[in-house]
Amino acid sequence: MENSTEVTEFILVGITDEPELQIPLFIIFSLIYLITVVGNLGMMVLILLDSCLHTPMYFFLSCLSLVDFGYSSAVTPKVMARFLIGDKVISYNACAAQMFFFAAFITAENFLLASMAYDRYAAVCKPLHYTTVMTTSVYTRLAIGSYVCGFLEAPIYTGDIFSLSFCRSNVVDHFFCDAPPLLALSCSNHYINRVVSSFLVGINVLFSIPVILISYLFIFTTLLRMRLSKGCQKAFSTCASHLTAVFIFYGAGIFVYLQPSSSHSMDTDKKASVFYAIVIPMPPTVVYSLRNKEIKSAFKKAVGKAMSSIGILF
Repeated sequence: MENSTEVTEFILVGITDEPELQIPLFIIFSLIYLITVVGNLGMMVLILLDSCLHTPMYFFLSCLSLVDFGYSSAVTPKVMARFLIGDKVISYNACAAQMFFFAAFITAENFLLASMAYDRYAAVCKPLHYTTVMTTSVYTRLAIGSYVCGFLEAPIYTGDIFSLSFCRSNVVDHFFCDAPPLLALSCSNHYINRVVSSFLVGINVLFSIPVILISYLFIFTTLLRMRLSKGCQKAFSTCASHLTAVFIFYGAGIFVYLQPSSSHSMDTDKKASVFYAIVIPMPPTVVYSLRNKEIKSAFKKAVGKAMSSIGILF
């Protein structure tokens, strides 16, 4: 990575400088982050401990919980520190690390959602062959491949941005180190860098979106043939949770990154990025927890065991 910058640290402008909003926003974001951490890590532990949940669908869900926890943790703690103690400064290396982990986990989630769509296709359209199609080897490789893609693309994406020279200013008009506000600070010719970053994002979208669309095209065709049977209702329930996560993830991402630059300001970007980077990691866990009977049953079982253990101790 070529580094010709004179900047050693950046100043993050944040979401707002209104003094009366700092504590209320800190409380709100703390609650969101607490739900995200407890929900996602709790989901992983629940799936690990309950043998009834040792299936490909819940394996992918635990992987999804890990990436949601990961990219939320890359951004939210720094935002909370900004609200609580007014810490606006982030070092050059910490900024690069934040972008690296955010990009890695976002990319991994992109491929995980596509893998989950394929899993739902195999479960609904090929139920008699599901155990032979989605073997332990297959779904493990899909999950590992998602993480590998994320952590292979992230250094390219991050290196592409931080190879630029930042000599105009070190004030980032954002609440975390994202590519667009950093490119605005560069005094280098960053046309090639924009092309490279757009190419990487395009590869992810052009791979995942068709897989999801084609999978659900076959799924909906199969469900129409099944009509209103119990099997149809169960299949629709599991697919609805995944589709909700897909719409939330890609909908927010498209709003933030694929709008024409002339149609929105950096303030609009920041407000939308709050939803994308901080709020988005929370809904998938909530959606799957509320809509899935097996998750509810496993949670009640775990709570029952915990209460029994506490009763024995006292």
